[in-house]
Amino acid sequence: MGLPSKLKNFNLFNDGNNYIGVIGEFTQPKIAHAMEEWRGGGMLGPVKVDNGLQLMEAEFTNGGLVRQCFRQMGDPRVDGVLLRLVGAYRADDGSGVDAVEIVMRGRIEELDMGNAKAGEDTEHKVKMPLAYYKIAINDRVEIEIDMLNAVYIVDGVDRYAEIRAALGL
Repeated sequence: MGLPSKLKNFNLFNDGNNYIGVIGEFTQPKIAHAMEEWRGGGMLGPVKVDNGLQLMEAEFTNGGLVRQCFRQMGDPRVDGVLLRLVGAYRADDGSGVDAVEIVMRGRIEELDMGNAKAGEDTEHKVKMPLAYYKIAINDRVEIEIDMLNAVYIVDGVDRYAEIRAALGL
């Protein structure tokens, strides 16, 4: 029997501060290649040529007012804010829990205070483009991306090592 491993619970740490009971939702960044179509002479049809990675963005929603997010606005460093998202995944087939940890660095681009109405919910949304991303499942790194240092590791293979070497990095 096979059942999908589903997120059972999660938490967010923002620069080490624990958001348990505060974080409502987290939209994980998409990892996508920037590709363009190319058809050269003699080819039967087009292929997509890889031009590196697209911008990664994370978004999260806090259940209310979080002063820390206000204080992080305008950080001049492209990787000035550290987020750590941890989650527990489990399939309902009796298998064990998978611990997932995602480490991200970026800076806040947008703080959306939403609507204000007395006696109503006051969720606040934060949007953050990322310069760094790493996902580990049960302490094994699956993907690590460091845009500033041209690092792109997938399943232990550094897919950008030869390009860095050609650039003398």
